[in-house]
Amino acid sequence: MSDENTWQTEYAIETTASPEAIWSIFRDVAAWKNWNAGIEQIAIDGPFASGTWFTMKPPGEEALRSQLVDVRENVCFVDETRVGDLAILVAHRIESLGPGRTRIVYAVDARGPHAAEIGPAVSADFPEVLASLAKLAEATR
Repeated sequence: MSDENTWQTEYAIETTASPEAIWSIFRDVAAWKNWNAGIEQIAIDGPFASGTWFTMKPPGEEALRSQLVDVRENVCFVDETRVGDLAILVAHRIESLGPGRTRIVYAVDARGPHAAEIGPAVSADFPEVLASLAKLAEATR
């Protein structure tokens, strides 16, 4: 693969929220739009588990179908979105750093045509999304 067909990055934030508090927010897919400005509408087709599909509509854009490909309670979930031959995987990891400290990591892996331009566009708001998620998780204790 040439360089424009593969793109990776990750963003992280540290929080005092527990992995369980963060996970409870992740599991409530219908409420993602309350803390993620990049989601206008979202619907999940079943349980928050590997293999389940969901539909997410960013503001002013077409809705996208994504699938949960790896879900591990209080540890991580990975979703995959395919647009033609382009595949975008986003890993949402929860890493315990010891008592009262948790790191939330969003890791993006885009592969396929135009990955190097679409990857950065998809993940541009991740720092704001992570800050909003951490703030909400800290408030739900």
